[in-house]
Amino acid sequence: MAVEPGAVYPTPTLSFQVFWDWIVLHPNCILRAGTPEAVIYDEQDLHWHFGTENSDTLIVQVIRGKRLMGELLVQPEQVTYVQGFAGEHEDEHIFELVSETEKQRLACYFFVLSHGFDDDGTGEGRVH
Repeated sequence: MAVEPGAVYPTPTLSFQVFWDWIVLHPNCILRAGTPEAVIYDEQDLHWHFGTENSDTLIVQVIRGKRLMGELLVQPEQVTYVQGFAGEHEDEHIFELVSETEKQRLACYFFVLSHGFDDDGTGEGRVH
């Protein structure tokens, strides 16, 4: 996903660590997640699980009962920053994990949530 130059983003730019610490507290708010090549969609009987494969790879899994339905492997060192913006629908908030070089900006991962970033600065997010 190419990031549009000059686009207006209402959510401030976030570091990957701030975003990750926040999103793990909001697994029930994820509507879909993916990469430019694949998308994992949420459903009523699925739940999202976050984990770590090794020191370089974070895991986002979608599970139905005890069955793994989808998995996204996130490599934090690829992410320069996270940018949030409103989706096409009122209850969609898109967070693009952007990889930026001197020549290119690419959203290497994305998460769509039912609400925007709501960190109150205390480090204590709501779990819902």
